Amino acid sequence: MQVSTGFFRFRLEDRIFIAAPPATGFAFFDDMAVNYTRWHPDHLGFEWRKGRGIAPGTVMWFTERIAGKVLSKEARITEVVPDRFFAFEPVGRLMRTFLPRMSFAFHPDPGGFVFEAEVDVRGVGALGRRLNRREFSAVERHMAEEGRNLKRLLESCTA
Repeated sequence: MQVSTGFFRFRLEDRIFIAAPPATGFAFFDDMAVNYTRWHPDHLGFEWRKGRGIAPGTVMWFTERIAGKVLSKEARITEVVPDRFFAFEPVGRLMRTFLPRMSFAFHPDPGGFVFEAEVDVRGVGALGRRLNRREFSAVERHMAEEGRNLKRLLESCTA
């Protein structure tokens, strides 16, 4: 879902309930070197570049296919609340101009948690959103698929 956060800013977000403890979701990401390609069929590669695991300052690299294009990103973890939340930003200054923040949250909910994925986008007004609607729609689909796949993986582990 796209949510406007300003004239030249918006956020792509997806939420899904997962019947597992929030710590299970967080641990899945902490072991991303093993889990990345299991998580989504369009995830092609992942590695820790500086540090390892979900901690401030850790740098990760990942590559994925979205809208038929192979995209590689290097990102630095900027904020962490253990078992609840982490945010990251692209390492490259130019990319960070347009994608200043991405995050995953694990909100406790009776019987499990709500997984929330967000991608902040800036520097793109209404015309830019319209001209790039195919790409943004593909990212939204990918995020929703990631949520459903995470639900399937984590719920099958706790069943």
